Amino acid sequence: MCHSSRFSFDETRTLSTDQTWRITANPLAWGNAEPEILILGFSKGPSQAGELQRLPHNEIPYRKGRKQVGKILAHVGLLRAADPEELRGLVDQAIANTQGRFGWGSLVRCTVERFDGKTWVGSGGMIDEFMKHEFGKRISRACATKFLRNLPHRTKLVIMFGLGAKGSYVSAARRAIEAARPGTWRTVNEVAYTDGQITVVHVEHFASQGANIPNWLGQNIHPRSKLGLMAREAVSFGLASLNENTSKSAC
Repeated sequence: MCHSSRFSFDETRTLSTDQTWRITANPLAWGNAEPEILILGFSKGPSQAGELQRLPHNEIPYRKGRKQVGKILAHVGLLRAADPEELRGLVDQAIANTQGRFGWGSLVRCTVERFDGKTWVGSGGMIDEFMKHEFGKRISRACATKFLRNLPHRTKLVIMFGLGAKGSYVSAARRAIEAARPGTWRTVNEVAYTDGQITVVHVEHFASQGANIPNWLGQNIHPRSKLGLMAREAVSFGLASLNENTSKSAC
């Protein structure tokens, strides 16, 4: 277990041995508990930590990034094309829909923060640093084991926000998931991998800075656009597996 057996929601914290990282015990999820498609961020961010008990449940995830979430999901074919405001509304509806096709959560279900020498922060190049740290490796594998090892049979596609520098988060997340789900894993393309039961696809992070999101979306001529196209292709691959499974169930 990551925390002691007795903990208080959104209050109990566990620190790394060098006291540079900490996680706050506040695991949450949204949408359908048995989704066709599971959508995962990295962890709840700084705009959420410490506020969870006062916020309505469905307002918590992706609080300041739902337009970008909508753009990204539309780009890979999981939401219909629409203007940003409509896309935000579609994300609002999908998060609140407990009978829909989507489930929502994070790879690390607790809030992750690091000490920058003065205070605890929850953003700014965290993913790569956390996943390289021994504490981060242990926590991410524990979460993957608890929440991803025994997914519902109908869950065939996992979307993960974040790529990391030169694909570092893709590699680190894959190691955590492979450790949690022993099997025969293979590479689909540069941003996706599968064990034959689920396909994991990494997309641009919804809080990515600068021109990363427009570049990934193909709005600019940029090499990052290739990663967006790869994600779209991998989603199509995963959806084909999902549709095949649905057809067999109907027979």
